[in-house]
Amino acid sequence: MFKLLIRGLLHLLYRLDVRGSLPSASKTLVVANHQSFLDAVILWTCLPPKTLWVVHTQILRQPLFRYILKHVDHIVIDTTNPFSLKSTIEVIESGRPVIIFPEGRVTVTGTLMKVYDGPAFIAAKTSCTVAPIIIDGALRAKGFSRMGGDFPVAMFPKIRVTFFPGEFIPMPEGASGKIRRRKAGEEMRRLLQRSWFAARPKRSLHDAFLAAIETHGRGRAMVEDVTGVTQSYADILKASLALGRLVSKITAENEVVGVLMPNAAATLSLTLGMFGVRRIPAMLNFTAGVDGLQSAIKAAQIKTILTSRAFLEKGKLTPLVEKLQGVTVVCLEDLRPRFTLGDKLWLMLYAIRNPRAATLRSGPEDIAVVLFTSGSEGKPKGVVLSHGAILANVDQSLTLVDASPADKILSAMPVFHSFGLTAGFMLPILNGIRLFLYPSPLHYSIVPELFYDRDATIMFATPTFMKHYAKRAHPYDFRKARLLLAGAEKLSAEVRDLYINKFGVRLMEGYGATECSPVISLNTAMSCKGGTVGELLPAMEYKLEPVPGIEVGGLLHLRGPKLMLGYWRESNPRVLEKPSSVFGEGWYSTGDLARIDEDGFLELLGRVKRFAKVAGEMVSLEVVERIAEMASPHLMHAAITRPDAGRGEMIVICTQDGKLKRDQLQQAARELGAPELAIPRRIVVMDKIPLLGTGKKDYPQITKLAEEQIASQSA
Repeated sequence: MFKLLIRGLLHLLYRLDVRGSLPSASKTLVVANHQSFLDAVILWTCLPPKTLWVVHTQILRQPLFRYILKHVDHIVIDTTNPFSLKSTIEVIESGRPVIIFPEGRVTVTGTLMKVYDGPAFIAAKTSCTVAPIIIDGALRAKGFSRMGGDFPVAMFPKIRVTFFPGEFIPMPEGASGKIRRRKAGEEMRRLLQRSWFAARPKRSLHDAFLAAIETHGRGRAMVEDVTGVTQSYADILKASLALGRLVSKITAENEVVGVLMPNAAATLSLTLGMFGVRRIPAMLNFTAGVDGLQSAIKAAQIKTILTSRAFLEKGKLTPLVEKLQGVTVVCLEDLRPRFTLGDKLWLMLYAIRNPRAATLRSGPEDIAVVLFTSGSEGKPKGVVLSHGAILANVDQSLTLVDASPADKILSAMPVFHSFGLTAGFMLPILNGIRLFLYPSPLHYSIVPELFYDRDATIMFATPTFMKHYAKRAHPYDFRKARLLLAGAEKLSAEVRDLYINKFGVRLMEGYGATECSPVISLNTAMSCKGGTVGELLPAMEYKLEPVPGIEVGGLLHLRGPKLMLGYWRESNPRVLEKPSSVFGEGWYSTGDLARIDEDGFLELLGRVKRFAKVAGEMVSLEVVERIAEMASPHLMHAAITRPDAGRGEMIVICTQDGKLKRDQLQQAARELGAPELAIPRRIVVMDKIPLLGTGKKDYPQITKLAEEQIASQSA
């Protein structure tokens, strides 16, 4: 009766929603995430009476728990001591369910804390079913949560409990018991992360935006940009509703509309506003030139481009836009007069009060946005991403990264870049994380100064940009840095060491692709391994396709909920080319050679297209570039290939170092242990190595310039 009374009270106060049930198994270990001091009470009302509770010593400090424990069978243990857990083995073997919180403490980050090895080792030892339970919402319970700062707590937040089918954790291989325990603990952590992700609601980005406002409050200060104005959730909502209303006057529902805008608060509001009226923003790369933009316009059949006159003038882009054909360019400044008195009354008296009713709903599988590939190896392609894919990537990332409303993100990556859109716009605005937007990542002295001045804690950029920031930054600029993430190209040991030695900060390496919304894997404080790009995000499947000439690893193929809907190509406009590979439909071939090591970390070996076949042997052009970087570490280099009648292909190194000689490359190759075939046969000196707007090397342009120079020298 007491248990029924407590459960009824929880339903009344917290609208407790219990989904699923405990799986039927002969031996069961129940594991749950730990959000608040209410968790044990909630689960006590949901689990069978015969369940044995394995209780951490810290729990006994809570008077409520001490009272509850009088009514249940329990064992008190210390999770830091694996021997103290052995007493539970006999209970599991007897067929009695056992429950434990493997984190051993209530979260203070909002995500999973450290998962102790002991419970997982016992699961592997007993070959029992591990049944995960995910508690969501309890961390907002005022008086019971340990979330500090301005985290949005409430007296009686809605709490949802989700039971998942059980899984087995087999005994890992390892030279010692300590290694096997560690590996088992990692498997349990991954199981909880997968379950946490699976428990997240499936909805559109706009629905998630409105839910974030309801959770964090309209008055929360959220976004600041170079204008110096800080906008709250209420300001962003108001601007997005107004801009969505204006855009709907000049475009049709489900129309693809070009967005040529800087990384600014207005662009964020415009994007959210377009989601709310079911228009599809196509983020245009203003560094791609006329040909690149014209290709994007044709592939997505864009009729209208939205931009800002102030942006065009400051960026000196007016001549570029004037050359575009077959499209109407509309400046937002010119739309303001079209916002009539009726629109203002609609906004103030209806839309702001009832944003869900005033906007159009989209489903998770509807098209959210179109991005375009960088074109580093050919013509850009339109990557069509759904609401569900982007939101899945945000949620997947947050299972690994403990970003919370206590953080502030500085984003200088352009919004036409997939990292700029997902990590710079969607992740913070959907999770109450404060954001500072800067329009250009190329201002190498200003960006680190802003990171310091705005008390930012998180930043992400390409390794090229990170290298320039570090060289110009003051040692104190990154004093509050909690997470600095580099992705989109290979992170060199030189740049990683520079951040450790100058700032005392680990520069984490991740890996992504526009086609994957974009994050694929991450190194984090929870799980990090140098020389790799981290662990694959939860719910991602991978396969490695063997490649002739490559002995270790293979071509990486991926499948999962964050995968693109498909490509739009200039050669076949607005016809969706769904992802497909040798493994079937729904699989995406990344074009990257990779291997997964024994600890589950992803190691990139290079792009397939970035390999040369010299005298019948496969040679990585990334290795060639590392040789040049060792020989001349302070200047930029790029390796390309040319046909060679005698050897198949010839490796050419393009360099900004006019004094670089082949004997220097030979010496560097010996120091690296690189093969003789990796030493370039020809050196081409360039004043400047061409780069794309994302900071990547523009290999098509590099190849073109090198060919022209070689041809002129031969003439």
